[in-house]
Amino acid sequence: MKTIIFDLDGTLIHSAPDLHASANKMLADEGHAPVSLDLITSFIGNGVPRLVELVIGHCGLDMADHDRLVASYLAHYDAGPVDLTELYPNLEAALIDLKAAGYTLGVCTNKPEAPARQILDLLDLTQYFDVVIGGDALPVKKPDPAPLNKAFADVDASEKLYVGDSEVDAETARAAGIDFALFTEGYRKTPIANMPHKYSFSDFSQFGAIVETAFSGGS
Repeated sequence: MKTIIFDLDGTLIHSAPDLHASANKMLADEGHAPVSLDLITSFIGNGVPRLVELVIGHCGLDMADHDRLVASYLAHYDAGPVDLTELYPNLEAALIDLKAAGYTLGVCTNKPEAPARQILDLLDLTQYFDVVIGGDALPVKKPDPAPLNKAFADVDASEKLYVGDSEVDAETARAAGIDFALFTEGYRKTPIANMPHKYSFSDFSQFGAIVETAFSGGS
């Protein structure tokens, strides 16, 4: 079965504005000044607990409050997870074409599975995906390859491609030994040339050609 698994934040959806808003609401509750969108964007990729940990460190808050602040962050985020979130251009057309061509599609994200599924529902994307693996599905998260391997195993994939935007995604694909397509317009911090990948693209209108090459044995 020809299967493509996607990361979520920074790959399918531009969610940084909502993640940023939730962080600033959490900080406001603590009487702290807001932080910039660029800062929060630089913290995305390893899940909410790590993002909050980085915010705590940057703002000089007490790390002993981490669990409480994660809960505060999630309460704000869950109240409006797609208020400011957008699909990347030409994404939905690409998904429609892939499903019509018979590909199996899935999502593997470090976001907890319940909010990930909620976001897919709210953005009317659930219909395209046969499997969703969240960051709480296993004891480990990406870049450990286990969540990605589970995503492929759950749909009995025989031919595989992983699509993501970040250093975490590139390392996950490398550790799993799976070809990686890098979406260059997401939340990476590293120059494209310095990130391991087999394919790269900046717009989902280009993705069909990559898929055709990837699953035809091309390079």
